[in-house]
Amino acid sequence: MPRYDFRCRACGDTFELNRPMAESSAPATCPQGHRDTVKLLSTVAVTGRGGGAPSAPPSGGCCGGGGCG
Repeated sequence: MPRYDFRCRACGDTFELNRPMAESSAPATCPQGHRDTVKLLSTVAVTGRGGGAPSAPPSGGCCGGGGCG
């Protein structure tokens, strides 16, 4: 189930709620009971099992190896 971040405009508290995507835009009440909240834009970090960034092509010279003269 997705997690959504909210900030309370009344007390400034930030909090998270787990709710279905169908309820993503539903109003939220902060843990202190205030109803004036705003949903925050969340960032997502995507990581993979690859070996990092792809290797760069060879550099140097007109043919990529630096041996052209």
